[in-house]
Formats: sequence, C-alpha cells, structure tokens
Amino acid sequence: MVHPPGSAAPGAYRGTAILSPAPANPGGARKKLDTPDPSGKLHLRAIAPVSARCGWVWEAWVARGRNRRRVDRERPAPPTSALRHGLRLAVLWTAGGAGAAAAAFLGLRTFSSGEALRIRSIRVTGLARATEAELLALSPVKPGDNLLAADVDAMERALSRHPWVAGAAVRRRLPPGLDVKVVEREPRALVDLGGLYLVDRDGQVFKRAATGDGLDLPLITGFGRDDYLARPGALEPQLRAALALLDSYGREGLGPLAPVSELHFDADDGVVLYVGDEGTQVLLGQGHLPEKLVRLRRVLEALREEGRRAEVIHLDDRNHPDRVAVRLSGRVAEREGAGVGPAPARAEGAREGPGRRRGRDAPLARR
Repeated sequence: MVHPPGSAAPGAYRGTAILSPAPANPGGARKKLDTPDPSGKLHLRAIAPVSARCGWVWEAWVARGRNRRRVDRERPAPPTSALRHGLRLAVLWTAGGAGAAAAAFLGLRTFSSGEALRIRSIRVTGLARATEAELLALSPVKPGDNLLAADVDAMERALSRHPWVAGAAVRRRLPPGLDVKVVEREPRALVDLGGLYLVDRDGQVFKRAATGDGLDLPLITGFGRDDYLARPGALEPQLRAALALLDSYGREGLGPLAPVSELHFDADDGVVLYVGDEGTQVLLGQGHLPEKLVRLRRVLEALREEGRRAEVIHLDDRNHPDRVAVRLSGRVAEREGAGVGPAPARAEGAREGPGRRRGRDAPLARR
C-alpha cells in the first residue's frame, strides 16, 4: 500500500514500502540515504533513484521478524598494502638501530684510542720517605697510556711493593691523569737480625736500615736471623709485644726521665731494658710489667732528686715482686749545691749483661 506524504507515520506497517519525500536533486544523481529508524527496525539504507519530476524516494524498510534468518558478516581481511607498510617500517627501524649502534661503537673506539684520553700526568701525594721517581719506576702504568685501559688495580699492587709503602689508592681524573694517594709505613723500632731492620707499628719487618734513613729508634734484640727466616710469622707476635711495652713505657712518663735505647728478650731473664744516656740496665723479668714500670718511675725520680745514677735496677725478684734493688753507678749526677760522693765498691767476679749496654753485678743498695 502506498500512502501519500503526511497521511501516515513512516514505519507504521511492517513489510511495506513507504514513499517519503526527499529533497530535490536537480542533477538526477543517485543518493545514499542514511536516516536512522526511530521505531527500532532494521534500516537497510536502500539506494533509491532520485527523480526530479516526482520528488519521491522509495525506501525499503524491513521489520525484524521472529523468523528472520540472521547472517553474520565475515570480517574483511586486512589489505595487502597495510601489511607491506608495517613490514617496511620494521625493516627501517631495525636497520636504523643497527646503524646507530655501529656508529656509537666506532665513535667510542676512535675517541678512546686517540690522543684525547692519553694520560698526561700522574700526581702522587702522601710521600715522606719514598720518592715519586721510585714509585713511577715500579708502576706498570706510565704517562701517555690510555686512561680507560689503565689497570689501576695492578698499579696499586705494584706500588705496595715499595718497602716504605703500606698501601696506595689510584683514581682516574679529567683532564686525563691519575691521582695516587700513598700511605707510608711508620717505623717504630729497629730489630737486630744479623743486621739492623726497621719494624713498623704492626710488628712487620719491612726494610733493612740504611744510614740515609736518619732514624733514632730503640733497638730490639734477642732474636736470631735463622729463627726469623725459618718462622717469620712466629716473630711478629713477639715484636708486637715489645712495641706494646715501649708504648706503655712512654705512657708512664718514663721517656723524659730515661729514654729506652734497647729492649732485650732473654729466655731466662725475661725483658731487659737499657735506658738513659748511661745505658742503665733495668731487669724487668717476666710478668706484671705495668706495675714494674710504675715502680721504675719512682726509682728514677728519686735518683734524680738525689743526683745519683744507677747502673743496674732489679725489678725481677720472683719471690718478692714488689722489691726493687738498685746498684748505683761510680758517678753521681751533678746538681747545684751538691758534692760528689765516693763511688761504691765493685764486686769481684762481675759478669756481662745480655744487651748492648754492659753492666756488672755489685752490692746492691736497696730502696
């Protein structure tokens, strides 16, 4: 059934063709209608001829009936041109990344192997005994080497082989160069091992003493060279014990009274000190060393007040550890208003002491 315009609402009847007016198209061309369906029906958007004479357009409206068969549309395959475009982009990105990596590698290689990173100078700090020329002679890294290729770890190990160097730290810097910070050993004493050798604070023998060292240090004796070569590790604890005793001697304030010139270890007599300008022999024995140092300070202070000098001071009485026996020297110290007293008698059958300074037994003046 055909309804004239305005007689009935479009879509009032199912399965009918509705004639509706359309805007005039003078060209007579075909127009695609895209009007939505307010009634909820499926709009097939039929293509109707446009007639300039009648001005009417036929539109086909098909109702969604219960018995209508639904046909799913297949998804269209992507166009071949899109696949080619994506593949082309992937190839371009891959080639560009590889080219950039190669250019960066070649640039880094050229920069690192050129003159821009050559080591210009090596600056060494912390030197007191060693010289910069001696350290550079030991170093495997030299000025002119490449800064990035320099093996700073090997350089630190090489510098530590110098007898005065306890440790070294090497750092790179710009402009191209190396900063070397050296920590030198601190000599604490001399040890007699068939020759005089330097001992550091840790009890390590690190260098043979030379006249150019200019050191005035206490001497540690009582050890043999053969024992040291056979068991060097066994000597270090004894050297550390000797250094600890020297530190205690200084803390007790005995250094200004009578500085230690020699410390001797004896298997039978224990520890023997030689102190002062006259080389007074002080037998400390074994054990209770801190208490014995306190008594030694009292004896030395009393002797200085009286203007006398002691040749031997015994603090090694095992039966009476608190007893001190002093044998006075034949000379007495001169002081203002004091005379010179007679020298005490010496005993016959005198024996030599164990250390560098020799003393003789004699009747002892007890205090």
